[in-house]
Amino acid sequence: MLVSKRPVAAACVAVACLLAVPPASAQTQSPAPPGQSDQSSSISEQKLDAAAAAIRQVASLKQDYQQRIVAAAPSDKERIAAEALGVLTKAVTDQGLTVEEYTSILEVAQNDSGVREKLRRRVVPSEK
Repeated sequence: MLVSKRPVAAACVAVACLLAVPPASAQTQSPAPPGQSDQSSSISEQKLDAAAAAIRQVASLKQDYQQRIVAAAPSDKERIAAEALGVLTKAVTDQGLTVEEYTSILEVAQNDSGVREKLRRRVVPSEK
């Protein structure tokens, strides 16, 4: 039985995108919908610290792997995407978060300007 590898590659890329850093344009999004503040208040400072550390790691790794995939031979792209998935997942879990927690924090940050600002300050500390 021959199984196509395309769905596997697509799944790897999709999961890697979930681990992506939220775009800077997220700062211009509308305020949080009603009930969203309940979620934001449940995110501990420790989780925000961990998410910020993971964001820095993921951003660096994502850039590296995107360059590697672009430069790779077509036959190697799937292998590199799968490798990226593992490395990106490890970057998140090494910070003490599950991928689901990380994704949830990023989603809250996209919709809640207070959480977004707390994360931004942790990811890019202001110079003193």
